[in-house]
Amino acid sequence: MNEEKRFILAAVARMIGYPDHCFPDERNGILMAIQEWPLGDDLKQGLSLALSQLCGNTVMELQELYVTTFDMKEDTGLYLTAMELGDSRDRGAALILLKNIIADAGFTPAYGELADYIPALYELLAVSNDNVHIKALERRLSVATKKIADYLPDGHPYKSCFSILINDVFGEPTAEDIEKLTHTREAADIEDLPYPVLYGMDGMARGDISMPSMNFCNGMEV
Repeated sequence: MNEEKRFILAAVARMIGYPDHCFPDERNGILMAIQEWPLGDDLKQGLSLALSQLCGNTVMELQELYVTTFDMKEDTGLYLTAMELGDSRDRGAALILLKNIIADAGFTPAYGELADYIPALYELLAVSNDNVHIKALERRLSVATKKIADYLPDGHPYKSCFSILINDVFGEPTAEDIEKLTHTREAADIEDLPYPVLYGMDGMARGDISMPSMNFCNGMEV
């Protein structure tokens, strides 16, 4: 993976993290990095436009949009193994495997965050050396990213973030990779719940805990 793709992954990871009270400052830092990094003009414009779509709302409005978009809808959820396996008992083992892959790369999930949180996995790809496990993770994230991009409606403030990843980082996932997701997925029947779906370390959905603040894997920075 070249340095341009790594930058895009790191930048988008920050854009789609949970927007806490520090997000306005984070946004300014991302915009400055986009302007300073040696990117093509079209890519700079695309990233700047994607970021600008998150600038027209207050932090509270963004938080409400984030929860509605990513925590109340199964098809746009930001937890990779939940997207792949739903409420299957196999999800626990898949989480352990991901945690080991992250540890092998020299990182640990942020405190209180599950190992399959997609923004943190984007950032992991951005800083990790390529190996068979990272390559496999890249293919899985390609499918998940494409699914999210397709389900978000045109004009949604977060859609451009995922579209950029498909167009400029991952490319279109193969039919074989998409089929793997389709065949391993167990329907969880949690579409459009009236409360956020949060997963505990045992892989079970929980609605009795508050939304965690956005954190990234230790040591990963743009």
